[in-house]
Amino acid sequence: VGALPVHPPARLGPHYLRKMAVYARARAAEGCFPRLSWPRWRHIACGKLQLGRGLAWLYFELFHSLLRRDPPRRLEWAEAEAACGGAEELERERSKAGAPSRHGQGWGLPLTSPNALDTLQFLLFLYIQQMNKVSLRRSLIGEEWPSPRTKSPGLTGKSASENKNWNDHDHHAFVQSHLSDMLELLLELEQLTASSHSAHSSLVSYEALCALSFLIEGTVNKSRMVHPLHELALWQPCQGQNGYSKASRAFSFPKLESWLRSCLMTTPFGMTACLKSGKKLAWAQQVEGTTRRAKIACSTHVVPEVFPMVIMSQVYKQTLAKSSDTLVGAHVRIHRCNESFIYLLSPLRSVTIEKCRNSTFVLGPVQTSVHVHGCDNIKVIVICHRLSLSSTTGCTFYILTPTQPLILSGNQAVSFAPFHTHYPMLEDHMAQVGLATLPNYWDSPMLVCKESGDVSVFRLLPPSDFYTFVIPFEMEGDTTETPGGLPPAYQKALSQREQKVQIWQKTVKEAGLTKDQRKQFQVLVEHKFYEWLVQTGNRQQLDSLVPPAIGSKQAAG
Repeated sequence: VGALPVHPPARLGPHYLRKMAVYARARAAEGCFPRLSWPRWRHIACGKLQLGRGLAWLYFELFHSLLRRDPPRRLEWAEAEAACGGAEELERERSKAGAPSRHGQGWGLPLTSPNALDTLQFLLFLYIQQMNKVSLRRSLIGEEWPSPRTKSPGLTGKSASENKNWNDHDHHAFVQSHLSDMLELLLELEQLTASSHSAHSSLVSYEALCALSFLIEGTVNKSRMVHPLHELALWQPCQGQNGYSKASRAFSFPKLESWLRSCLMTTPFGMTACLKSGKKLAWAQQVEGTTRRAKIACSTHVVPEVFPMVIMSQVYKQTLAKSSDTLVGAHVRIHRCNESFIYLLSPLRSVTIEKCRNSTFVLGPVQTSVHVHGCDNIKVIVICHRLSLSSTTGCTFYILTPTQPLILSGNQAVSFAPFHTHYPMLEDHMAQVGLATLPNYWDSPMLVCKESGDVSVFRLLPPSDFYTFVIPFEMEGDTTETPGGLPPAYQKALSQREQKVQIWQKTVKEAGLTKDQRKQFQVLVEHKFYEWLVQTGNRQQLDSLVPPAIGSKQAAG
């Protein structure tokens, strides 16, 4: 979730991050260390690294969204940002060192807002952006090619356009290859050589290992309890291997690196494990006439503090709907679905939609990000913290989001529209993940890549083409309308359309038709409606909503 699926700016490479680490420690008194304030990061990013202010805030806010803050605080920040009257006021709000929390007791604790982040963790976060760096050398020998429309062999196959964020083997290989660099970023100034590298005698502080826990966690003797890295490192049997000294409260750099390399393994909670040993789910009956069977699985190794995973692949001409604990807080990957309607009506952690065509996805509120890649002619209806898209063609996004949608490389004919539906538990689910109705940047996308600099790649859906969406399932809950309402232009278009319907109904009523004429007229209208259903593809959507016959296999999970 934390690695932006795009080639990172050259100025976020290891050489510049080492310089940033030294700069931050040397200016601890100015708000750079141990916590980095937004004004100081803005100065470093824009003044030293030559990044644009929008990109600087993107990385700063993206890191903050990964932290497991409680939903009331997220809602409090959203309220403060929504109250800002303009860009200058918004910048002042972001620049505050912190704000008092309304959720404390007595004097309370200062609210750790997006305005100050753990410097060492943020350095590691910036470093892992290199995971999506395209290698020119590998491109030339055919291992990797930066074409946005390259076809990939399948869910686990290697290809240029594969989303590395889901490949846990890539994660493992990346950390193994760059572990020394990452440890060096965490070293105190006196532990570095003149060239900002480590020496054989360098010591890694306990605080540095706490920062590394942002990326690495583990177990003791393969137990089911997951611990952060800094707790494991202090476990008595490990101290001899990782070079921990109680006197200095620090670790020997070479011993710590060797210990980490020997113990590091691929996550048992990732995509590979889910595909290999996950629980297979059957959420929908196969519709008559289809030839493929949907492959749906969820992770079985559910442990505290680890988000579950759900993978859906090759759903073809089906309607799938689910609202259950299986989905709550899950990372969801939807892959190669075609001509289908998928409803996942639970609060989710993240969603990735890849290589899907001619389908509609209605999602519950997503706490972190929705990423859409390599899709053609799909509709996505979602309230999410962040939306990003790459290599899409002819897709429409009906969204409510407190951040600018990110248009990465290779997109064509993208349409954005306001979120336009509801289901009974929607507002409860929004509260669970800390998403509010304001601010809402659905209509202000950010063009991240240079090749995406042409604003003609996207449009705002004309109000004349806008219709509300009805979720066709009965559920318990209190939400009865679209949260936050609709922008005036879209609400006006709907009202005008409703007025036409009322005029039509009045005209029919006043036509003075006989009983036989009314019957004949009804047959004609129904015939035209049926033709419209067939022409628009809506008949398949309605047919797939018909419940399976009694006695058939019911949905599991």
